[in-house]
Amino acid sequence: MKSKHTYVWISFVVLIFGIIFIPKIVEGFKNRTVVKNDRLSAQPLSYLLINGEKKKVPAFTFVNQDSLLISDKDYLGKVFVVEFFFTTCPTICPIMNKNLVEVQEQFKDLEDFGVASFSINPKHDTPIILKEYAEKNEITNLNWHFLTGDLDAVYALANEGFNIFAKENADAPGGFEHSGYFALIDKQGYLRSRKDQFGNPILFYRGTVARSQKTGEHGEEEQISILIEDIKKLLAEE
Repeated sequence: MKSKHTYVWISFVVLIFGIIFIPKIVEGFKNRTVVKNDRLSAQPLSYLLINGEKKKVPAFTFVNQDSLLISDKDYLGKVFVVEFFFTTCPTICPIMNKNLVEVQEQFKDLEDFGVASFSINPKHDTPIILKEYAEKNEITNLNWHFLTGDLDAVYALANEGFNIFAKENADAPGGFEHSGYFALIDKQGYLRSRKDQFGNPILFYRGTVARSQKTGEHGEEEQISILIEDIKKLLAEE
């Protein structure tokens, strides 16, 4: 039969173990999570592969807010973000472009960064309308072009060229339905993205949740922070 002194000694050892080692074990789990996230963040961006080939930006030519013809060739040598929007959008577009203005401020005055904003309502969004919209939203990046042109060409570019959904829908708010994703393009014109925790490219970046908000109303995480990180990676590439 064990003495009272033995039980006291065992209790003392257990107490010391709890004080010294358990916090370290907990911290170890936390650190492994941080390391995992850091590892994902540190990975080079992947290419989007279609039938084994790197997906490149489709050729396009549209008119911008200054009535200048802008094509995909004007973006070569630049890292840029692509979005599809319309100026009278009452729902997600204001959030998307507020997020892109925040991205713009992160890369202010950089000549090798730009944005291509394609209007999915070109009948209304003339160069004059787009110019007013750009000024109202404090667009200062000279390589941020708001683009308008042939309706069929815009929808072909969105749905087939980038696989970013957009269509006219009289029942949708504002008369148009579209996804709120951004595509990220490298200096050579290839679509790029980071991989998820399973090693698959995320393809596009969610633009409908504000960076300051962290999560959307349905629990979806903001991705502007990782978009900014990944732009920096591509800018650093030769």
